[in-house]
Amino acid sequence: MFPEYHFPPLDFRRLTRDDLPLMHRWLNTPHVDQWYGEGGDFEAIAAKYIPYIEGDKPTHPYLILYGDTPIGYIQTYRIDDYPHYAQQLALGDGPAAGLDLFIGEGAFVHQGLGPLAIRAFLRTVVFALLPVTRCVIGPAVANFSAIRAYEKAGFRYLKAVQLPNEPSPEYIMVIDRADLD
Repeated sequence: MFPEYHFPPLDFRRLTRDDLPLMHRWLNTPHVDQWYGEGGDFEAIAAKYIPYIEGDKPTHPYLILYGDTPIGYIQTYRIDDYPHYAQQLALGDGPAAGLDLFIGEGAFVHQGLGPLAIRAFLRTVVFALLPVTRCVIGPAVANFSAIRAYEKAGFRYLKAVQLPNEPSPEYIMVIDRADLD
């Protein structure tokens, strides 16, 4: 199990079952649903996230906290733990982690917290606890504000990949462990 780390005012803690109503609310807000696309009924959201919470699937789920206030969601996973996705990405160059996130609370969107949260999470969770040398993130090619936030966090463009059953290509971006030093 991954530990929790503290970098005031930003912090992370593992997602729990008690957080599922919050996830349900966030995933059904227009600014999250537009790009994350996992809104729906509570049961469907619980069915997706409970296996992460309980460790039955190899994705590590966290809440992003601003002080004591949950403001968003962030998760990481080893790309190789999802062979079909790994094959689609065809990264090569050593073991990689994936990263997905959103700011769920509207008052905290477009406040510059995304890049700060990402850098802290990369240092304290992804590169500290996973046996990986790089991390990738794949926003939709049209999600310009996310792409800009990821660039501010240090990610650089690698390639665009059209995944099966996805409406638009992913804009694959990468950051290496050495980029954080």
